[in-house]
Amino acid sequence: LFDGIYPFYPQQRKAASFDISIIIVIVVFLTLACSFLLIIPGIRGRARLYWTLRVLLSLFVGVVIVVVQFTGDWETGWVQANTSYKSFSRAVVNVDIGLHIGLEGVNITLKGNPVKQINETINYNEHFPWSFSSNYDRSYSEGLEKGLPSPILYVAEKFSSQSPCAVHRQYRISGHYASATLWVAFCTWIISNILFSMPALVYGGYMLLVTGAFMTFSLLSFSTVRNSPMCLIQIGAATLHVAYGGSFWLTLVVGLLCFVAGITVVALHHLNLDLLKTFFDLREDKAEEHQEMAEVYVNSYFVNKAL
Repeated sequence: LFDGIYPFYPQQRKAASFDISIIIVIVVFLTLACSFLLIIPGIRGRARLYWTLRVLLSLFVGVVIVVVQFTGDWETGWVQANTSYKSFSRAVVNVDIGLHIGLEGVNITLKGNPVKQINETINYNEHFPWSFSSNYDRSYSEGLEKGLPSPILYVAEKFSSQSPCAVHRQYRISGHYASATLWVAFCTWIISNILFSMPALVYGGYMLLVTGAFMTFSLLSFSTVRNSPMCLIQIGAATLHVAYGGSFWLTLVVGLLCFVAGITVVALHHLNLDLLKTFFDLREDKAEEHQEMAEVYVNSYFVNKAL
């Protein structure tokens, strides 16, 4: 025993607050945004505002499509309850229990009110993955071996493949196809940016519509889990209910944004092409071409000779 720590035994893990994959994605897109902001002073006139609006909106759509793949709040729920803390113990603690469901697994949060109770720090955030490359039941068994608090194990057991709730397969398949359609949406987002830079404006608008469609498909895929009735999660005298979380609504908003942007581009292409070219900074180039053609000098001697 050294300063209250057993050095040869695994220590209690701290609660995770942010996924490292989300941090990496955000840093990459922030780097792209900062790089663009460094060169924006070189763009003259109103085109500077148009470029800033287009690039930042495009980066926002891209970062959302990727980040929601790794978030754990597609469905969330919280409850405060008085419950037993560990098996074979009569100790009762007051805790906040959170359930956060993502595309690749479930996070279960347990935090005491207050955090220090019964001579322990009650602050857990355990992740149980159900993606095709993971084994949920093995993660649950490892939690049993580690002796996780009873509320965490009770909630995690509801999503196991052996649970009478029978929601494990539904969540696993729905999350897999929602993730796959989001990756397709990310590819179509890249194609739309390529088409806008070529420029092939109307086809870029069509690809934005396709991007919004695949984001909508991902939402529909995940929402199919509601077809399976969820067992009641009764913790003490309280019941834990889940509802759609921030990632679900953020994906819906960005999908609608892609629809609006795509419809606007296609409509302007057919109704007001000059305004669309102005927004994409194409009219200035055309004016320069006409100006260069107007400054061409013709030798009248060679013209008369040819005639």
